[in-house]
Amino acid sequence: QVQVVESGGGLVQAGGSLRLSCTVTGLSSDFDDHAMAWFRQAPGKQREGISEITWSGRGQNYADSVKGRFTISRDNAKEMLYLQMSSLKPEDTAMYYCAVSRHTSHFGNSWRSPVNYIYWGQGTQVTVSS
Repeated sequence: QVQVVESGGGLVQAGGSLRLSCTVTGLSSDFDDHAMAWFRQAPGKQREGISEITWSGRGQNYADSVKGRFTISRDNAKEMLYLQMSSLKPEDTAMYYCAVSRHTSHFGNSWRSPVNYIYWGQGTQVTVSS
């Protein structure tokens, strides 16, 4: 049984930083057979893809809303995914989800579509106060 578990969320003041982590266990394939991504969902809004990293870690993509402030990374040896978030804004407040892709990488902006992901965590809440 595949388990995806996020951690590291919390309450932070605007301008602050947080580092999210995601661990994946139980995959029948290797961790590095999969691109990984972070999504977020604010109350009343659709889930949006904010960052993706290819299987090797050499390619990353970011939504415009987080580009330059967030950094995605992965450690394939530890089977871990990370999201370093800096210069946080109140509009970053959301539940953040880690997702395992069915692909090793994605074409264009397809990484932002939830249909490309086969396993999801339960989410970790990030709240940014003004």
